[in-house]
Amino acid sequence: MTNRAAPPAGGHPIALGLDTFGDVTNDAQGRPLSHGETIRNLVAEGVLADEVGLDHFAIGEHHTDWMPLSAADVVLSAIASRTSRIRLGSGVTVISSDDPVRVYQRYATLDAVSNGRAELILGRGSSTESFPLFGYDLGDYDILFEEKVNLFAELLKEKPISWSGTTRPALEEQPVYPHSESGAIPTWIGVGGNPQSVVRAARYGFPLMLAIIGGPTARFAPFGQLFRQALEKFGQPDQPVGVHSPGHVAATDEQAVDEFWPYYEKTIRMMARQRGFQVPTFEHFMHDVGPGGALFVGSPETVAQKIATTLRELEASRFDLKYGMNGLPHETLMTTIELFGTKVAPRVRELMTS
Repeated sequence: MTNRAAPPAGGHPIALGLDTFGDVTNDAQGRPLSHGETIRNLVAEGVLADEVGLDHFAIGEHHTDWMPLSAADVVLSAIASRTSRIRLGSGVTVISSDDPVRVYQRYATLDAVSNGRAELILGRGSSTESFPLFGYDLGDYDILFEEKVNLFAELLKEKPISWSGTTRPALEEQPVYPHSESGAIPTWIGVGGNPQSVVRAARYGFPLMLAIIGGPTARFAPFGQLFRQALEKFGQPDQPVGVHSPGHVAATDEQAVDEFWPYYEKTIRMMARQRGFQVPTFEHFMHDVGPGGALFVGSPETVAQKIATTLRELEASRFDLKYGMNGLPHETLMTTIELFGTKVAPRVRELMTS
C-alpha cells in the first residue's frame, strides 16, 4: 500500500491521483486517433497509474467528438480488471442529466468488479452537452442537481427507498440492486465556484472536490472554510477537501511548457468559440503556471512544491492532476503519468511531513 502522510491541518491522509477527460490524442504524425484507439489508450494510462503507486484515477463524463468519454464506468471496469489497488471513479458524473438509480447501479457494479475500489464525484456539469442530448432543459439546471443529489444520497444507504420529486418518477419502498461491495460507495461533490454547492455537500456529509482550472488557487480557501463551518452546523463528521487542477509533468520546466502550451491553447480556443470567453494569451498562461496559479505545469520538483503549497493553503488532503489536452500524444501522457507517480507523489508526501 502507498505510504500516506497526514496533512498539517486535519487527520485525513494525503491522497494523490489523476483525472482525465479522455481527450482524443494524436499519432506521431499529428493526426487524431479514432475514438476507439483513444479509449484503449486510456485503459493503458489507468493501468500505469496503478503501477506507479497513485491513489486515484478518475474519468470525467463528456459527450463530444474530441472528448468521447460518455461511459466512464465501462472504461473504469476495464481498468479494474487489470489493476488491484488504485481507486477508480468519475471526475465528474453529471448527475443532473442522468438517472441517479442507474448511476448508483453502474457504480455499485464497478465496485463489485474492482473489489470495493469504486467512487464518484458528482457535478452540476460545466459542459452542458448532455442536457439536450438526454432531453433536459437547462432552465431546470438547479432543481435537477438538487433533487438528483438528494435521491443519490438516499440510494447510498442501500435500503428500500421512498422518494418523490419533480424530475423523475417517485419510488415507494423500492429496493435497488446490486448492493456495493464496499458497503457505501465514497461520493464527493465537485464544485467549480458555487457556494451553494459547497453547503449542499456539507448538508449530505459528502467530501468536497474543488475544481480549480484558472486564476489564483488561494481564492478557493474561503470555500474550504465555508465547508467546515457548514459540516459543523449540520452536525456532520469532518470530511476531506480535495483539489482538481490541470497540469503536465516533464523532465524540465521548459520542456513541460513547450509540450503543453500548444495543445492547451488549441483546446481553450475550441472552448472559447463554444462558450464565448476570451482566449488567454501565453503571458496569462505563464502567470497561471507560476506560483499561486492554477496550472501545475513543470518538472517533478516544481509541480510537487506547488501541490504541497496548495494543499497547505486550502487545508486540503487530496490532489488530482487533470492531465492531457486534446491532441497530446499518448506516449507523452504516459511519461507524465510515470513522472507524477514516481517523482511528484513521493516528493509531495515528503514535503507534507517535513
